[in-house]
Amino acid sequence: MSTVSILRPTLALAACLGATFAAAAIGGLASVRSASFYSELARPAWAPPAGVFGPVWTVLYLTMAFAAWFAWLARLRHGRGDARLAAALFLAQLVANALWTWLFFAWRLGLWALVEIFVLWGLIAATAFVFWRLRRLAGLLLLPYLAWVSFAAALTFAIWRLNPHLL
Repeated sequence: MSTVSILRPTLALAACLGATFAAAAIGGLASVRSASFYSELARPAWAPPAGVFGPVWTVLYLTMAFAAWFAWLARLRHGRGDARLAAALFLAQLVANALWTWLFFAWRLGLWALVEIFVLWGLIAATAFVFWRLRRLAGLLLLPYLAWVSFAAALTFAIWRLNPHLL
């Protein structure tokens, strides 16, 4: 293998990881004080403790980045339109992912966070579908993320309803 043939996939992986963790960092800026705010909120009995979110999101961000990379690797077998659509959807869901944290934790806009999480869910589902068409593994890697955001949507709704004075 030539250096160029090794370098391109390596750079693509770095770009996927960089974009994904940039979104995580932007969202993370909004959640600097999220643990104390989360502890103030009335939560349903099934709400996880605050310490669960960091490790779960770290794993999810890694799987998201690898899903994007696998989709990128598969682009040679498919039309450029599919690859462009996959990249656009992936980037759109990253933006929506980061925005939710700002809406909920920084700006404390519970209803808008709830509306936005449904937009995020739709973007993840669309991304998973397009990734699946490019490479099944890429689509499958997004399913835990979709499941977690489904859970997060239910949790957002429950917390918003229980805390009208804070959200």
